[in-house]
Amino acid sequence: QVQLVESGGGSVQTGGSLRLSCAVSGYFYSLYCLGWFRQAPGKEREGVATIDNIDSTSYADSVKGRFTISRDDAKKTLYLQMNSLKPEDTAMYYCAASSKSTTASQALVWPGVAMDYWGKGTLVTVFS
Repeated sequence: QVQLVESGGGSVQTGGSLRLSCAVSGYFYSLYCLGWFRQAPGKEREGVATIDNIDSTSYADSVKGRFTISRDDAKKTLYLQMNSLKPEDTAMYYCAASSKSTTASQALVWPGVAMDYWGKGTLVTVFS
C-alpha cells in the first residue's frame, strides 16, 4: 500500500511563491509516476505537473515556466515549487502516484486512468 500526505498549502498574494510537499509512505520504489493535480471550486480536476521514474516531466501549459516538480527519492518526497502565483492558481492541490508503467505525459492527461493513489489535498489560495 502507498499513502500520500500533502503539506505546504496556504494563502499568498499574487506574485508570491509556495512549495508543496508530498510525503510518500509504503512501496515507494514500486511507483512509476508521481504528480500534482488541482481542482478549483466549480471546476474539473486538472493535471498540473507530473514526473516519472526516469525523471521526465510534464506540465500544464498554464503553469509552464512558473512551477517546477521534483522528487527526492531518498526522502520519499515529491515537491512542487510554485512561483509567480496568480489568483487562477487557487485550488485544492492533490498529490498522486501510479504503480503502473506510465509516462509523465500520460499521467498528466489521464490521471483517472493512470494514477492509483491519491492524497487528501492541500489548499492553495492566491489573493490579489
